[in-house]
Amino acid sequence: MANLEIKNLSVAVEDKTILNGVNLTINDGEVHALMGPNGTGKSTLSETIMGNPRYRVTDGEIMLNGQDLLKMTVDERARNGIFLAMQYPMEVAGISNADFIHSAMNAKNANHAVPVLQFMQKLEQNMNFLDMKPEVAERDLNEDFSGGEKKRNEILQMMMLQPELAILDEIDSGLDIDALKVVAKGINSMRDNKFSALMVTHYQRLLNYVVPDVVHIMMDGKIVETGGPELAQQLEKTGYSDIRETLVGESTGD
Repeated sequence: MANLEIKNLSVAVEDKTILNGVNLTINDGEVHALMGPNGTGKSTLSETIMGNPRYRVTDGEIMLNGQDLLKMTVDERARNGIFLAMQYPMEVAGISNADFIHSAMNAKNANHAVPVLQFMQKLEQNMNFLDMKPEVAERDLNEDFSGGEKKRNEILQMMMLQPELAILDEIDSGLDIDALKVVAKGINSMRDNKFSALMVTHYQRLLNYVVPDVVHIMMDGKIVETGGPELAQQLEKTGYSDIRETLVGESTGD
């Protein structure tokens, strides 16, 4: 189970405030979508939850299952069930994709390593599910992967690690429709009452295949509107201008 509660979170990067009073609660088994214009703080929120030291928390708190997440190191957050699918996965020469995933699984299950045969069977099963070529397992991590292969590989890692809370930072960016359907299939395969997710996206199209329980709109470093899947559909038609005009009207008292 993963219950995430963020209260009044403010975050700065190099003394510039990016997040300014974010409030967000994700309950067990819920999938949330976070949308908003470029530069509004969506990826900053993702990286802050995961513990990237570049992002400095200046106020507020993040609680995971009642524990103070901000007191945990990055690896402690991962061991407690958080997974971040990166917007721009790094290429790492010298370690195969399979070895990296196996090492990550062993690190998460420190007291009992995953037997090699069991690992390989599960890896093959999940790669087949995601329509990934067998040779991808032996290639260096993300080296010479296409954009679509990198995104599928993030989903493969998620399926192998079985996190309780997945943060999917623009997992749909740069994907053609076939790759998008495969990525969505992987996300949907995880959905149950023991798995929660925060999907950061610009586009409604991902939400056609992974229907969220809750949609949030972030602007100017805070969440300004929350609703159901219909909120994303409305946004697809009207863009952010209507929301921005409403916010301007509220700030001026009109």
